Amino acid sequence: MMAGTLYLVPTPIGNLGDISPRIRQTLEAADFIAAEDTRVTRKLLNHMELHKPLVSYYEHNKRESGEKIAARLAAGETCALVTDAGTPAISDPGEELVRLCAEREIPVCAICGPCAAITALAASGLPTGRFTFEGFLSTCKKSRREHLASLTAETRTMIFDEAPHKLTATLDDLCKTFGGERRIALCRELTKLHEEIVRTTIAQAQALYAETPPRGEYVLIVAGAEAAKKETLTLEDALALVKQRTADGLSKKDAVREVAAETGFPKNDLYAAAMKA
Repeated sequence: MMAGTLYLVPTPIGNLGDISPRIRQTLEAADFIAAEDTRVTRKLLNHMELHKPLVSYYEHNKRESGEKIAARLAAGETCALVTDAGTPAISDPGEELVRLCAEREIPVCAICGPCAAITALAASGLPTGRFTFEGFLSTCKKSRREHLASLTAETRTMIFDEAPHKLTATLDDLCKTFGGERRIALCRELTKLHEEIVRTTIAQAQALYAETPPRGEYVLIVAGAEAAKKETLTLEDALALVKQRTADGLSKKDAVREVAAETGFPKNDLYAAAMKA
């Protein structure tokens, strides 16, 4: 018997208009739906006028429930995995179910759709070419600060999720770690009626939310550190490297070729200078 397929089905992060035809078709075709909170998913299904069997799958039952889901998939059923909002398996216990399916060679199909992290990044105004998703920071002050300390030299744009009641404490820690002048975009209530994107510095964000209590769920997009400038080598430095390589046994020609590749000095110019040295 062929195994069924686990479908990773994104759900709207606010705007129900983001339900694509493929999302609807996948939910409709699945034998059952595994949901983070069955009450939330039931409301979404009622909106779409769909009636499907639901099973609970969340952080505190993921091992037991994951085994049961995997067994049903292995028996040939299809399952749609959803979270309360956004893409399942991203900063989500669905990651464990996908791993379990991969180990047992059960097909997994990811459906494209809403993702708060990518939506916020795209609208942030900060560099998007390279980024790192850091998810929610720990509620433990020590763990949170250790996490941020590990990112002090990170040059990629960083993405964090944050709840409103933790935002001011997180901004304080961001300021202590990265400095008040670091650029940040605070994206709130994305795709919803009161969507707001504040593009500012960490210090200015601290001042803003000290006066205005945070409301709604946030995605924080934080600029990475400036890349360390490479030390500029002089011709004399390059010649010293050539001399060192020849002392180590390389021919002058090979030493020049290596040093030219490493430093960017024109090979012919460097060779001519080495011959005169």
